[in-house]
Formats: sequence, structure tokens, C-alpha cells
Amino acid sequence: MNKAYTPAPDRQSRRRIHRQGPDVGRVYRSVRDMQHDLSTTLDPLGMMAPIVHAQMAWLMHPQELAERKSVLYSDLFQLHWHTLNRMAGLEHDEPIKPNPDDTRFADPVWSESPTWDMVKDWYLTFTHRAQDMLYDTPALSSRERRRAAFWWRKWLNAVAPTNFLLTNPVAQRKAFETRGQSLLDGWQNFLADLQHGNVRMTTPDDFQVGVNLATTAGSVVFRNRLVELIHYAPTQPKVHAEPVVIITPWINKFYVLDLNPKKSMVKYLLDQGLDVFITSWKNPDASMADVGFDAYMLEGVDTAVRVAREISGVKQVHAAGYCIGGTALSMYMAWANRHYGKDAIPVADLTLFTTLVDFHKPGDIEVFIDEGSVKHLCDQMSRKGYLDGKDMAMAFRLLRSNSLIWHYVVHGWLYGETPTPFDVLYWNMDSTRMPYTMHAWYLNELYLHNRLIQPGALTIAGESIDLREISQPVYAVAAVDDHIAPWAQTFRILNFVTGEKRYVLSSSGHILGIVNPPVNPPKRSYRVGSAEPSDTPELWLERHGEQAGSWWEDWMAWLKPRAGKLVDARPVATADYPALAAAPGEYVREA
Repeated sequence: MNKAYTPAPDRQSRRRIHRQGPDVGRVYRSVRDMQHDLSTTLDPLGMMAPIVHAQMAWLMHPQELAERKSVLYSDLFQLHWHTLNRMAGLEHDEPIKPNPDDTRFADPVWSESPTWDMVKDWYLTFTHRAQDMLYDTPALSSRERRRAAFWWRKWLNAVAPTNFLLTNPVAQRKAFETRGQSLLDGWQNFLADLQHGNVRMTTPDDFQVGVNLATTAGSVVFRNRLVELIHYAPTQPKVHAEPVVIITPWINKFYVLDLNPKKSMVKYLLDQGLDVFITSWKNPDASMADVGFDAYMLEGVDTAVRVAREISGVKQVHAAGYCIGGTALSMYMAWANRHYGKDAIPVADLTLFTTLVDFHKPGDIEVFIDEGSVKHLCDQMSRKGYLDGKDMAMAFRLLRSNSLIWHYVVHGWLYGETPTPFDVLYWNMDSTRMPYTMHAWYLNELYLHNRLIQPGALTIAGESIDLREISQPVYAVAAVDDHIAPWAQTFRILNFVTGEKRYVLSSSGHILGIVNPPVNPPKRSYRVGSAEPSDTPELWLERHGEQAGSWWEDWMAWLKPRAGKLVDARPVATADYPALAAAPGEYVREA
């Protein structure tokens, strides 16, 4: 049980403790503290505590529990009747079906065979009812209900019949058809995953950064201990005078925005006649344990903006930030408005991709965020000096365990299939470390205490941070299926900034909602429109209809008129900032 879930006495209990005197109160507090210390040691990530609390809550509400049991018994009766009909060879409508996004039982054998239909239906019945009960647990906060449902769902996903050879008819059929070759291949895949230390989503040998990933021409024109700044070679004879500086997240490598020529946002911007710079962050090790967020702000964001201005010879640039890079950019804009003054701020406007500034409801990642979990993680980081990238990657994969873990276990280990080459999944596995001091601060101040939205609660690089200082135009992009930065929460940035605001809601998720180039015919869709100070996400959604295509084109219509007149394309490097390495640079290759 984590500290966030340590049950506090209700008002009546507090009065009884008070009447019984200070000794009883002292004993109660001692027992509660001892319970917290023990649970923090045995369950540091808070996996079991929410489930135990949910069970206790249902036992303390026998009437509600009896009603749910009655519903379950009715479901089981219908399921039993369905099973008898199927065994007798009769057609009968299924009493329960997989959720629309659940592809585990897509093979026809799960419906055509009475035996396997029974296995599937009984599993789904208990799974769905257990999840519904956890989400509706009486006397628990909505946050604790979600945590209980999340961790119980991870166990239910793990014991699904599709995950085991003896209960997966598709795996058995493949083994029979291949005379056991699929099982032999699956064993080899298992050994390869074991050697890799992870369940591979794609084959690493299929990709190489700088060869078939991140191939847009350019040069590293600046390097310090934290960041390389890449300046890309123009693809047009004329470019807009004021460049675009992209602040990438430092959780993964920068090249998600330059995967290949067809998907590359960088190349698209160049072809639109824009001058483009991008940050490539160093993969920190234990020697950088003391590097804090101030360094990322000053040596990273502020330095990238300064160098781009000096190379371009302009007063202002146009900045874009992705995910945590967007959060850093938002903080930088509040900092810069105060540090430089509004008349001398070096950034004219900002574009934010899937960016959170209000961490009240940060999406599914909240299951890992409470005082006990953060303390446990910080203790681990303090011993190593950094957070291992694989730990972060596994946490994000747990959020979608069926599609990002068990799918690859089944197809790789049981079916013997080789992972399909997929550049986005390769990038997803190419994680980076994060220095202890910076990440501990980020977790505590933003995720745990949500101080970024509190005016003056944070002081960064000597300046008090207030998001209301941001009066520059904002173009914010979110993705409707984003489980890392929920779109309704990303909308909150518009309630704080005071300038012109335009909001985009793209289809798909955290990556493919952003890596969304124009194609014909269109594969995706988006909603777009201005945002008013009084808007809520729901009101904005009602006003703006869905349209087919890529939001990149709308972004260009918004950005290019602001980016200055057309001038002759500049050289990539200068005498003051010579080429240090060809793009994609050295930091991105660090393991």
C-alpha cells in the first residue's frame, strides 16, 4: 500500500480516537505509519494495494456486492445455455463479444469451434465483469479505481488463453501445418528476445540510423554536453528568412520526425521552403547524475534558439516542441518572456505536439505516479545516477500490454513469426537514459505536485515561471487516441496562454497522430480551429467538424506567412558554426 492509498479514518472514527485520548491516537498513527512503511517496501509500485483496497471496499458493501453477483450469475447462466447450444451443433448468438480493439480472438476458429468458443466466452465474461466491478468500486476515489482496474487488467491480459500453446488453437494449427517448425522458430525467437533483454517488436538488424533512418542531409553545427543542434540542408533555392527550431523529447531519439523520406516531417518542412534546426539530445550516463532541468533549459532550449538565430541572422525564430520537448518549450517561453522581456523575446510563436502542462490527469501513466512509486524510482535512480531507458520503455509498453507485449509474445514465440520491419517500432525500442537530478525533479514537481500551472510555484534558471506570461501565438496539436498525453488534458495549455490560439485534434495516437504526412488518398483525419478563452475541450469539439487529410497542410498555412520573406537559401554551416559532423550526428548513435 502506497502512501497515497493509506486509508485515513472517517470523521466519526477521528472523533472516537480523540475521545479515547492522545495515547490511542498515537497508537493509531503508529500502526498506520508502520503499515505504510511495510507496504512501501513490499509493494513499491503500488500494484497490489489498489486491488486489495477494492476487494475490501466490496466486502464492506454487501448489498452492492450481492447485486453484482446476481448480474454475474445471470451472465453465467446465459453463457452456459450458449455453450450447450453450441455443443449440440445449434447456432446461438454469443452472449459476450470482444471489445472492438481486442484482436486476440480475431481468427475464425474462436467462433466456429464450439470448444474454443466456450474457452473464449468464459474468459471474456469473467474479464469484463471484473473490470466493470473495479471501475465501479464503492467508496474509492476514481483514481484508485483506475489503478486497481489497470493492475488487475495486466494480470487478466497475462493469463489470456491466447498466450499459451495448450489453449491457443491457432498456435496448435500452425505447429501441425509446419510439422513443428513454427515451435522451433518460436523457440529461437524466445532465445533472441532473452538475449536482447526485451520482447522485440521489430528486428533491430533491419534498421540503421543514418542509413535507412534519419537520412535527411544536414550537419551538426553546435555541440555541448547535452545537445547537438542539427541544421538541415535546404531543398529549395529560396527559404523563409526566419527558421523553425524543433525541440525534441529526450526520452527517445530525435529521428521520429525524420524516419524516412516519405514520413519525415523535417523533409516536408524543407520542401515547403522552411529553414530547419532540430535538437538531438545526448544519452546521459552516471557521470551526468547531477545535471538538472535548468541545464536542459539553458544549455539545451535557449542555446538551440540562440545558435539558430545567429546562423540565420534574424531576431526571432519559430519554435516547435514534441511531448516533453513541448513542455520544456512552454516553460522556456514563460521564462524567456520574463528574462528577455516581451519586446526582445527570441521566439515569435510556438507549436506544441502532444504537450502536457497540466498534469492533473496525465493519462494512463498516472498508475505509476504516487509518492511511494516516485520515491522508489528516485531511490533507484540515485544509486545508478540515471533512469535506464529500458525501464521507461517497459512502463509505456505496459500501458498497452496486449498490443505492445503479448501480441509479440504470441506471434513470435507461439507462431514462430519473425517481427515485421517497422521503423516506428524500431524507434520506440531505441530509448535513452535520463539523468537522476533532472528526472527526479520532473517527476516530483510536474507529475506529482503539478506545479507548472501554479503561477510562481516553480523557479527555473533564476526566473519565476508563470504560463500566463506567454502572449505569443500558439499552434497546439493533439491526438484523439493518445494515452500518454490525453487530448483533453493537452487542451489545458490554451486556458493559460494569453495570445492567439489554434488547436488541432488529429486522428490516431501519440506518434502516428504527429507523424502524419499528406498522402493521397488520405489515411487519417483531423479537426482544427481557433480556441476561445472560455472553451472547454467538449465545446471546442462541438464547434469543429472532422475533415480528411493531414493537419501538416493547415500548419503550413498558419506558419509560413509568419516566417518572414523569402531569401536565398543559406549554407548549412558558417565560419562561426562549422560542420562538426554530418546529420544525424553522434549523440543519436549512442547506445
